[in-house]
Amino acid sequence: MPDVSFYLLASQSERERLYLACKLAEKAYRSGRFCYILTAHELQGKTLDDLLWTFRAGSFVPHQFYIDTAAIENKVLIGTAQSAPEPWQAMIINLSANPPEKLDHCERLLEILDNDENIKAQGRLRYKQYQQAGFKIATHKL
Repeated sequence: MPDVSFYLLASQSERERLYLACKLAEKAYRSGRFCYILTAHELQGKTLDDLLWTFRAGSFVPHQFYIDTAAIENKVLIGTAQSAPEPWQAMIINLSANPPEKLDHCERLLEILDNDENIKAQGRLRYKQYQQAGFKIATHKL
């Protein structure tokens, strides 16, 4: 059963959500953890791909897009598939509107919300789903 953390940003900025996802992915990478970043759509994934190269001077997070037929060589994956491959299920950063599937092996689930009304409403629904599933939930206002 995963520990769920909701990160609540004061801004209404998609860029800030992606920037925080980069910081969290970098932290996972530096600690040697596997991490799957679930994006809402392919364009968001491509933007995140670019940001992981440039979000901070001197920073680089080795990563790749998840394609189920390709060999996986990095600890950080970006994808739109609701189900992360093992062992990337250990830590999932969710930028999509829906909860990830197959959370049996998930230790940490990180939800990043901004102050956009649609994003907040979707986040509230996921919060209730996680609460009903008995997950331990923490909220962090940034």
